[in-house]
Amino acid sequence: MPATKAGRARFNGDDMGKNLTFQIGIGMALGLLLGVVLNAMLGSDPAAAKDVAGYFHLLADVFLHLIKMIIAPLVFATLVAGIAHMHDSATLGRIGGRAIAWFILAAFISLSIGMIFANVLQPGAGIGLVAQGKESGVDTTALNLRDFVLHVFPTSMVDAMAQNSVLQIVVFSLFIGVALTAIGEKGKPIVTLVESIVELMLQVTGYVMRFAPVAVFGAICSVITERGLGVLLDFGKLLGSFYLALFTLWVVLALVGYIFLGRRMTHLIKQIRSPLLIAFSTASSEAVYPKMLEQLDRFGVPRRISSFVLPLGYSFNLDGSMMYAAFATLFIAQAYGVDLSIGTQITILLVLMVTSKGIAAVPRASLVVVAATLSQFNLPVEGVAFILAVDHFMDMGRTMTNVIGNAIATSVVTKWEGMLEVEEPEEVDLPHAPSHTAAAGKAGLDLAPDMVDDERGKA
Repeated sequence: MPATKAGRARFNGDDMGKNLTFQIGIGMALGLLLGVVLNAMLGSDPAAAKDVAGYFHLLADVFLHLIKMIIAPLVFATLVAGIAHMHDSATLGRIGGRAIAWFILAAFISLSIGMIFANVLQPGAGIGLVAQGKESGVDTTALNLRDFVLHVFPTSMVDAMAQNSVLQIVVFSLFIGVALTAIGEKGKPIVTLVESIVELMLQVTGYVMRFAPVAVFGAICSVITERGLGVLLDFGKLLGSFYLALFTLWVVLALVGYIFLGRRMTHLIKQIRSPLLIAFSTASSEAVYPKMLEQLDRFGVPRRISSFVLPLGYSFNLDGSMMYAAFATLFIAQAYGVDLSIGTQITILLVLMVTSKGIAAVPRASLVVVAATLSQFNLPVEGVAFILAVDHFMDMGRTMTNVIGNAIATSVVTKWEGMLEVEEPEEVDLPHAPSHTAAAGKAGLDLAPDMVDDERGKA
């Protein structure tokens, strides 16, 4: 059967797959309600509340472990298969260059919005914290150029996959994919094997995603049981200002995306609803990666592009995290009554443009960047501890923003390349892997003319 839109659509018939977004929404609602009840019952005993919350979070932890189980082989297989079918290293370089250009533009927009809202809304004004020279509790030693450069290049592919180090897996996969292209016919059996692994991992992904609503329920219930809704009121101004800034960033990114994608921008947002809900509830970008590949498939992004740009975005295009870093830095300065000149703020922005790139492998990366920036500008680093109480709620928003940013980036780069295909009918979720024929089409083999955007080559 030809790899056409109609051909691929026949795999979308599973009712459970269609309803995944609805099921995740139900999971979030039930988790919120049960969390409020349990917090009311156990609020007087923080230790008991934390224990109960831990058991509910076990559901989310199991899901995240399953996701981590498939991340490395999925990134490796999809990227190698995609590169092997590009047949041209110049195309690979052009796609990478355009992706980096978009990442830089998005970084500047994100940091600027964070700083503008922190200055206009002044969420830290009047708090009146006094610096006491305490430690922040965040290790910033991992944030230096030398360690980052060394981290990019793996010493062992086995170790990189075991650690789920996406950036190292990308580097190794680039070498393998380009080498397979270079050896031509001799590499075809390996390419066929890799394509089979892609199908296999997508099938496994379908099984894992069935557990997503339960994981979402556990994650939301856990955080509300332990922290309660009261913490949202205590830090209401900070959270309200932060989410207003995030919403503005979403709108700006969507408008820029609309310039390139036109009316299909709204279709893209519809396609990634499930990944956005998972990202928000679990505060984990990793949890979304396999589902993002599937949804971008449906939107019309060829797998050979999404499997290259998306992993890069996970390391270099953290729009929500960057906006948070700028916003939190100025918030802490305001909370301690430190007045920063415009020149100093511009310098902070330029520093963050560099330090916020490629830190995905650093635990609590956003807090590490904030702490390092505060230290560099002689601001109270201990202020990081003040926002830890609500950092999880802020992390939910910035993780979802990272997902939005990478979906738009991947789609725009595809449009630039003139490779954006016809969108599949919106059946939201595909629990089963595509057929070998469909997978081959996504990898770049024998694309049927009716799959290709009418404006191909005009970007």
